[in-house]
Amino acid sequence: MAHQFEILNQGKIIVYSNFDDIPESFENLIRFAPEIPPEPHTEEQHHEIDQWNKRLQILMRRETK
Repeated sequence: MAHQFEILNQGKIIVYSNFDDIPESFENLIRFAPEIPPEPHTEEQHHEIDQWNKRLQILMRRETK
């Protein structure tokens, strides 16, 4: 499974697999599904996983509706 982020922007649902490609503003966040690797996790994977909650908060602030 790859990352899957869906947003509603200008009345259309757009799907992204790269967090950095998501626009700075959009109407609504529809789906936030980052890929979490299976356990056991490396230290690097733990660091990446820890970042997803912060990224979700960032996307929620970008919503315009």
